Amino acid sequence: MIKHSDKKIENAAATATVAAGDYYLAEIKAGQTFRIVDLEGNQAADTLFYCADDPTERYSAMDTIREQGNLYLTAGTVLKTNANNSMLEIVADTCGRHDTVGGACATESNTVRYDLEKRCMHACRDSWMLAIQENEEYGLDKNDIAHNINFFMNVPVTKEGGLTFEDGISAPGKYVELKALVDVIVLISNCPQLNNPCNGYNPTPIEVVVWN
Repeated sequence: MIKHSDKKIENAAATATVAAGDYYLAEIKAGQTFRIVDLEGNQAADTLFYCADDPTERYSAMDTIREQGNLYLTAGTVLKTNANNSMLEIVADTCGRHDTVGGACATESNTVRYDLEKRCMHACRDSWMLAIQENEEYGLDKNDIAHNINFFMNVPVTKEGGLTFEDGISAPGKYVELKALVDVIVLISNCPQLNNPCNGYNPTPIEVVVWN
């Protein structure tokens, strides 16, 4: 569902450009709105969410899919935690659909899917682990790497129930905007994947914009 935002960049409280392969880690307070922008198009932003007061309560793909009755996320979706509490709402979306079942790339999956020589290539799980290591104040560790959302990523489900990774359906400047319903920790890996079409074989930057 396409829904545009009326928020202006000049009124933002903070902005950050995240290079391909880099991470974004920040706390978003309840009531704040943040936007993830696909600056050049066909990029994937692998994102994890945690409740700031208790990071063991986190975004749950299973609970979110069950409650909304849809595999894909778009404007109007309420993201649920593993305690089935509401944590964020997608309030605007100019892409129209986001993946919640394709998972994140890792050195191990690069090896299995592509080739042994691909193991050394950077992956989203590497970015998340680096973020956790460099920001111990958030109280996260590797056991907190769980369900993620792949914003802007196109992962159709086949008639047989399988998943395929296809060219993205995003374009330069498209965005998704979320309102925090509780204080949340946002951890994004701006995906460095070069081996499937999710980034058009050319990872590019994203932008994160926050409004009070």
